Amino acid sequence: MASTSAEIIAFLLTISGWVLVSSTLPTDYWKVSTIDGTVITTATFWANLWKTCVTDSTGVSNCKDFPSMLALDGYIQACRGLMISAVCLGFFGAIFGLVGMKCTKVGGSDQTKAKIACLAGLIFILSGLCSMTSCSLYANRITSEFFDPSFVAQKYELGAALFIGWAGASLCIIGGIIFCFSIAETSNSPRRGYAYNGATSVMSSRTKVHNSVPDKTPPKHFDKNAYV
Repeated sequence: MASTSAEIIAFLLTISGWVLVSSTLPTDYWKVSTIDGTVITTATFWANLWKTCVTDSTGVSNCKDFPSMLALDGYIQACRGLMISAVCLGFFGAIFGLVGMKCTKVGGSDQTKAKIACLAGLIFILSGLCSMTSCSLYANRITSEFFDPSFVAQKYELGAALFIGWAGASLCIIGGIIFCFSIAETSNSPRRGYAYNGATSVMSSRTKVHNSVPDKTPPKHFDKNAYV
């Protein structure tokens, strides 16, 4: 029962983390910067993995999509690939997690379901690591440019999407670890052995009954004409 509850908690954690990671991919504010006036914010610059935009004080946004994938910086290409891989791995991990949980009716025996649940845990851990690496790589580029005194272009700060990605990656990793422990709990559970005694055949039982009952048939006496 405890193992089933742990698997349900792990599944909820991993699904929540996967949803957060998936929502991070199209989120606008991966990095943000503002230009403040004397009274109000005059402009807000923000960018994500697909475009860069500027929003003025009236709320009007002007965006520019990245023209070519081959012309992008290497870290943006790497972040794109890692985030897409994290979303795809989370999808397959959710399927394996449903099959491997003990509360579902598919997957075979408990030993087989435990192995499938462990595989789902490994997939979710890999998904969380991909998301964590992508967000950390992007954040490292922002911080290195921000604290570089020789960098004269527009400096940005960490956006909300990075924190959502880190939170989702952490949930995927924690839930995946709990899934992996399910195979250890299944292997340590005691096994009950049942001795099977073959059923006695009908002929043998009849033979035993026949041998146990004494023959009470009186002897036959023949007269002398029976031998002629």
